[in-house]
Amino acid sequence: MSLLDALQRSGTLRPIDLALAHALQRVDDAVAEPVLVAAALASYAVAQGHAAFDIAAAQELVEAPIEWPDGAAWREAFDACAWIARPNADAESDGASPLVVEDGRVYLRRYREYERRLALALMRLCDAPVPAMHADVDAMHARLFPGRDEGDAQAAAARRALDAPVLLVTGGPGTGKTTTIARVLVLLAAQARVNALPMPRIALAAPTGRAADRMAGSVRRIADELRDAGIDGELCSALPTSASTLHRLLGLVPGQTRARFDAKQPLKFDVLVVDEASMVDLPLMCKLAEALPPGARLLLLGDRDQLPSVEAGDVLAALADACDATPSSRAPLAGRRAHLDRGYRQTDALALEPVADAVRRGDVDATLAGLRAGHAGVQFHEDALDPFAPGLREPLLAHWRALRDCSDPRDALSRVNRVRLLTALRDGPQGANVLNARIETALAGTQRDTYFPGRLLMVTENSARHGLFNGDVGICLRDVDGTLLAWFEGADGLRAFPPGALPAHTGAFAMTVHKAQGSEFDSVWLQLPAVDTRVLSRELLYTGITRARSALHVLGPATSIASALSRHARRVSGLARRLGA
Repeated sequence: MSLLDALQRSGTLRPIDLALAHALQRVDDAVAEPVLVAAALASYAVAQGHAAFDIAAAQELVEAPIEWPDGAAWREAFDACAWIARPNADAESDGASPLVVEDGRVYLRRYREYERRLALALMRLCDAPVPAMHADVDAMHARLFPGRDEGDAQAAAARRALDAPVLLVTGGPGTGKTTTIARVLVLLAAQARVNALPMPRIALAAPTGRAADRMAGSVRRIADELRDAGIDGELCSALPTSASTLHRLLGLVPGQTRARFDAKQPLKFDVLVVDEASMVDLPLMCKLAEALPPGARLLLLGDRDQLPSVEAGDVLAALADACDATPSSRAPLAGRRAHLDRGYRQTDALALEPVADAVRRGDVDATLAGLRAGHAGVQFHEDALDPFAPGLREPLLAHWRALRDCSDPRDALSRVNRVRLLTALRDGPQGANVLNARIETALAGTQRDTYFPGRLLMVTENSARHGLFNGDVGICLRDVDGTLLAWFEGADGLRAFPPGALPAHTGAFAMTVHKAQGSEFDSVWLQLPAVDTRVLSRELLYTGITRARSALHVLGPATSIASALSRHARRVSGLARRLGA
């Protein structure tokens, strides 16, 4: 049996992956089989979130009993193939070659070019000069960060942001990333004023509408607090009051790869702040960096311990590695990361940090001990495989039953994020689809209509026509005339749609941890699967538990936690190396 046949019979590859290999074979029947296999695996790798296929780790990409070629056999086949480009690191690859081989990785050409172009765009941004700090701005810095002389990490991060055109600010939930950057924006406004320049044009953006709205709300609150504390009102007013999704900022239309704003028609901003950068995939970050005008500042906020983006690439981790590299002419980001690790969100209601820290370190014993200890707000329902088991069902459903009886859509929307059931899987007994169906049956009965009062909906595709975006959550309620509508909170206020006219959507009582990124919930119920699965990783567990603000319930066997902590959500990428790591 040929290698390609073995792969096809394994059931791992998608039809589109095999179609690429077969297309190459039709065009040139002399192409060696390892090249055809590499093409199919490069396509499949992108679908799994990688930027490329690593020939040394084929068994990690495809878990099937297949006898893979050794490195020499791969290289010999690649060297004999005219369809594979081997450009120098900074050179554009041949547009006629669908595949690119570089450093043992096989790329679909488009994704290799995204990596190369992103690295070049970041180098360009890093080269922009920044003005020296004026004495008045230094005095303002001391006022905004009174603990700076005692080694305050936020003060140090703010100083780095003023001294560099590109800065990565990392840290877990509640460590003050947004608070720090909001004060940086005030300092940039003060710096413009002392230099007799116009106030900087500042944009706030995030990968999802939820994350953008949360950041905008935080920045507005911080601006008001600073104004009340006596900070110059003109400087506080320079802070933006709204935020955008990255797709909306760039003018990306669903189904199209071209953006309205790019290198030829750049964005009209002097400063761009991007929150939840761990969720930004490789193509989107490339388009974003290229669309920034010369001299613009880029401030990226994120938590590298969270799950990487759903789409290809783990950009935040690659940039963090590049920032931590030894300074050199080939490492433009070296030294441009500020890490915050002091939690400010810790409350008496939820003592999450001991468990979160143990998960970050991959310490199974400490994680289980922390969960079993029952710290404030943390409950471990060990070996529970069904959130509807006796003793769990009613505490989980009580909040949603109350939502069903709401008459005010605005009040209901303010309460939809109080409770959420998260899961590692989309399908199966512990998957989001099945759990949503069971919750809906519990709330509205087996003979329920598709849409019923209190049903939570999550949009799963961007729709510029509706002004709704992937991840937006709404609720079905009746209006004053008794008509059932789906209500969403938007930048312009409350909006209602006939449910059947919505873009693609699903139930939102339960969702995967991936879909919950960028969100926070008062109470999180995290259902872990009964058996080990490749989806389980340290990053997934960390992301799931850190969505909780006041209460965390973890359900599942200890073996699932041990499996998750033993596995990293590793992504194949050459971006960090291109940037000097």
